[in-house]
Amino acid sequence: MAQGTLFIISAPSGAGKTSLVAEILARMDNIQASVSHTTRACRPGEADGVNYHFVSQSTFASMAADNAFLEHAEVFGNFYGTSEQWVRETLDGGTDVILEIDWQGAEQVRRKFAQSKSIFILPPSKQALRERLNGRGQDEAEVIEQRIAAATEEMSHYVEADYLVVNDEFTTARQELEAIVTAQRCKTPVVRHEKLLRDLLS
Repeated sequence: MAQGTLFIISAPSGAGKTSLVAEILARMDNIQASVSHTTRACRPGEADGVNYHFVSQSTFASMAADNAFLEHAEVFGNFYGTSEQWVRETLDGGTDVILEIDWQGAEQVRRKFAQSKSIFILPPSKQALRERLNGRGQDEAEVIEQRIAAATEEMSHYVEADYLVVNDEFTTARQELEAIVTAQRCKTPVVRHEKLLRDLLS
């Protein structure tokens, strides 16, 4: 069975990463998103085990001590981590995995998964980023300013990714993401088509 591909998707908060990933998952087969563990509070509309695995600080610390995380980080006072066991088992089963993480986490994961593919999503402008964050209605003005300040530093790491997608027009950005996944599947080692190749060449 062919190994799945790990797609690492990074973006500053407000770039539209989550909406784009949701579209990819809905439209493409044989691809799943890794559900991170987090210590942050569950927001309205979110569900445990769907958006995140919401855990206590002590549970998270225990998992980190047991090296259960592929990567983990603190973001705005909350902790986030990715289950290494789940990612490896899913990839070994031949299913592609999307991992939504910041640039620091992406750096950690690339060291463990050299064959992973990194995609960085950018907003079309700083103003658009600010409008999207304000439009959420989820954060106080002070938190939004913190996110805007952090975004500049985050966006400077786009050079570390394999692909760059600018989320200006949503449909175009989604099509570009789909094209990246499809192209990678076409590059997958011949083991994916082993039986067909045997038949064709016999």
